[in-house]
Amino acid sequence: MSDVILEVKNLNVSFPTTMETFHAVKDVSFDIRRGETLSVIGESGSGKSVTSNAILQILNKPGRIDSGEIMLHLDGSKVDITNYAPNSIEMRKIRCFNFSLVSQEPMSALSPVHTVGDQIKETLLLVDSGLNKETAHQRAIELLEQVMLPDPKNFINKYSFELSGGQRQRVVIAMAMASRPDILIADEPTTALDVTTQAEILRLFAKLQEETGMAILFITHDLGVVAQISDRVVVMEKGIVVEKGDVRQIFEAPEHPYTIKLMEATQRLERSSQYKKPFDYGTAGTPILDVQNVNKQFDVRKDFWKKKEILKAVDDVSLTLHPGESLGIVGESGSGKSTLGRAVLGMSPATSGNIKYTDGETALELSDYKRPPRDPLFADLRLIFQDPWSSLNPRMTVFEIIEEPLTKLRTELSNDERRQRVRDMMEWVGLPASFSSRYPHAFSGGQRQRIVIARALITRPKLVIADEATAALDVSLRAQVLDLLIEFQNRYGTAFVLITHDIATVKYFCDRVVVLKRGQIVEQGSIEEVIENPQQPYTQTLINAVPKVELPPVA
Repeated sequence: MSDVILEVKNLNVSFPTTMETFHAVKDVSFDIRRGETLSVIGESGSGKSVTSNAILQILNKPGRIDSGEIMLHLDGSKVDITNYAPNSIEMRKIRCFNFSLVSQEPMSALSPVHTVGDQIKETLLLVDSGLNKETAHQRAIELLEQVMLPDPKNFINKYSFELSGGQRQRVVIAMAMASRPDILIADEPTTALDVTTQAEILRLFAKLQEETGMAILFITHDLGVVAQISDRVVVMEKGIVVEKGDVRQIFEAPEHPYTIKLMEATQRLERSSQYKKPFDYGTAGTPILDVQNVNKQFDVRKDFWKKKEILKAVDDVSLTLHPGESLGIVGESGSGKSTLGRAVLGMSPATSGNIKYTDGETALELSDYKRPPRDPLFADLRLIFQDPWSSLNPRMTVFEIIEEPLTKLRTELSNDERRQRVRDMMEWVGLPASFSSRYPHAFSGGQRQRIVIARALITRPKLVIADEATAALDVSLRAQVLDLLIEFQNRYGTAFVLITHDIATVKYFCDRVVVLKRGQIVEQGSIEEVIENPQQPYTQTLINAVPKVELPPVA
């Protein structure tokens, strides 16, 4: 046990309320050794993140540690973290000098009123009081360069709201690395990253681990990543550790039925869905969405004294989408995927080009359409947001959040019809009726994403733009949700634009795919043409970077 740096023994965590007490973690035990990567896997709500938050003493209220030990081994001594109050000086020092956290939701981890550089420098100066501001500034630039952010000398002056989801996550990783911790807790750290950046970040983790000897507690639902980086694996289900062991044993000879289920779900995503009806282009008719020569530009001033420069986020993009069709848009972070989706919905209007929406007798030019408040068109064109935390009102219950679009946009429904539809939708996406009165903070990231999906589909829209809709979902739930979306599509004829960096999801769900690079289309076609037989080097790079659920051969 001399190389053990952290021991979790018989940990129990609960969330008591006036109605009931929810036991989120039940008698969990494991240890982490210096220099190793221990991955914790399991479905959304299995207790993975609650366990890591308990270790750091940052549980959301009313969460509490009921019993158990969390022993930190440092310099020949052992400290039981559970003996310290969450806001005590001792616990703050441990969080500052011994641990770093890369959280699942980067937007909630970054301040919107401070620049990226100020936030990284604050961490650097906190852990090394002897560091001067100039050195801290240069070190911050180096960290941004390490996580592959563009033009770090100018990027350091940006704010979080100016960044894509993947860029925000890389900033959070840079902040976590700034303190060179003994233990890095990485809670879904690559969820928002494209596959090529994910591969680089995982290599960066390995490099820093080799240099510093830090241990990594890696919480993820991506079994390809687990196979690539892990030494040992802990499998959790409903708050309980059901299996743990060496990564090779878990992958090659899983014993528990739940572990076997996770492995089978991953293999299932590698294939096209059996529920997906082949799209019949011969009878497709008029496109529901026709995007022609769309451009979206932003004025960028790198320094106050310099002239503004033009950033082409979307560069002369043309594509079509038919009723009942699913189109995937893939590319690296910053390639213009989300910007294109927001331009289609008028959330960030296109600089030039035409975006035509046609549904029966309704034909609208969306690029210059001015929507009135409570426009029924909002019910037919819906968006599933990339970041569930920032898109949910923390003061509304789950039931109120899902019901709101019906209240404002489907006024023809009676109160009873509206409420029954919400109940049916919650059951459909796997949210028990008992969750109705809970608020967003009481849910895991995957559960919040299901709330966002339910809210988007509750109006039974004609066109849905899903921006990383399944990124926060574990592999077994991802397949279930994609099948639900396919069932919804088969029933209502809804067209989907799936913006994602997950090639497996595109292969499983979509009919066609568009590959974007720096705002331009580099390749497009059917799944068979693009995913199975890519012609462009960029597309080949994206596909080759996807982590496979395969272990390296024994040396």
